[in-house]
Amino acid sequence: MTTSRIPVIFVHGLWIHSSAWEPWIEKFRSVGLQPVAPGWPGDHETVAETRAQPEQLAGVGLESIAAHYSNIIDAMDQPPIVIGHSIGGLVTQKLNVSRTLRAAVAIDPAPIKDVRPAPLAQLRSSFPVLRNPGNANRTVALSAQQFRYAFGNMVSVLESDALRARYAIPGPGRPIFEVATANLRRSSPAAVDIRTEDRAPLLIVSGESDHTVPDVVARAAHRLYRNSPVVADLLPMSGRGHSLVLDDGWQDLADRILVWLSEKVEQLPATTPDVNTRSSQSD
Repeated sequence: MTTSRIPVIFVHGLWIHSSAWEPWIEKFRSVGLQPVAPGWPGDHETVAETRAQPEQLAGVGLESIAAHYSNIIDAMDQPPIVIGHSIGGLVTQKLNVSRTLRAAVAIDPAPIKDVRPAPLAQLRSSFPVLRNPGNANRTVALSAQQFRYAFGNMVSVLESDALRARYAIPGPGRPIFEVATANLRRSSPAAVDIRTEDRAPLLIVSGESDHTVPDVVARAAHRLYRNSPVVADLLPMSGRGHSLVLDDGWQDLADRILVWLSEKVEQLPATTPDVNTRSSQSD
């Protein structure tokens, strides 16, 4: 009897096109998984098309992004693994309590409600959006210098510029405002039920030199799950910035995630590279 392969959904973050996941798709397919990387509502098939029509992303917020991926999950014949980066990492946590998943991985996740630290580096990375309240209903593109600070601070200028040229797209401002005001609102689209037993194992990855989601922010998100009865692990990535899913070191991260998944998801082949993860009880 043939068993269908386990699906994996990759969720990109703000300012990055879904095509950035193509190397991950090849790698995950090579180990017998069935990966896909759908864009956000308003994204187009290519970077060039998305850049040419940025207005179609204007006003897109956390709820509409989560609903978009929820519909994709609902159409699948079995629960997927979901892996998200940045805003995609926040959305992954929302999906993990609203849909049945096999596992969830949040890489440098934008802060959910009740994450308190707001380091200066994070505020500076968000400033291109937050400096103008009108940007909540617009899209904003990053200059090379802004991209370098927010994403490429741990790679060379040459690599940072190349990543921006290949993958960067204008991003909707709304999710940044929703994250920035989450702790000021009783009901926030950035809220996640962190205490529920009805979720899959979660891995939070922290790029320890990240400007956009500094290590202290990722660790604070991890601590919120400390009283949850379900696994919530932390994977710190030393010397890595927000470009860790895009840059030349992506394969090391992908290997480490596959190791974790092989330990948490039935029917995945075991892998052996050393991975330093911490449980929610030890942070």
